[in-house]
Amino acid sequence: MSRLWMGISQTPEYTKVLLLDGPGKPLMKARLPAMPAHPRAVQALCEAMALWCGHPVRAALAAEDAESFCDTTPWLGSWDGVFRNALCEIRIVASARPPRVADRITGLGSFNDVRQLVLFEVAE
Repeated sequence: MSRLWMGISQTPEYTKVLLLDGPGKPLMKARLPAMPAHPRAVQALCEAMALWCGHPVRAALAAEDAESFCDTTPWLGSWDGVFRNALCEIRIVASARPPRVADRITGLGSFNDVRQLVLFEVAE
């Protein structure tokens, strides 16, 4: 069964989301508000993409420093570390790795850091 790979990386101004169908095929790029309005937003987003595409999602949520890594309540509700259900797996990772790959989708700025996050933290 195929898996979708998602990377989520926050900046002070916005959150970037990149959804890939395997290692090289981008399906969606999004620039969202910096913080989700609901604690289950990340889980709901991953589950929605799994339902839309018909494949489970493996996601990595990048935390830039120890403080943001520990304060995951706005992102993940009451759980920390790894969340799994039939539709998705979401892991918190220390930070996005530096960009190394050219981004092929234009219009929302560079998503190279989130692509590297997906390739290093989500890919099997």
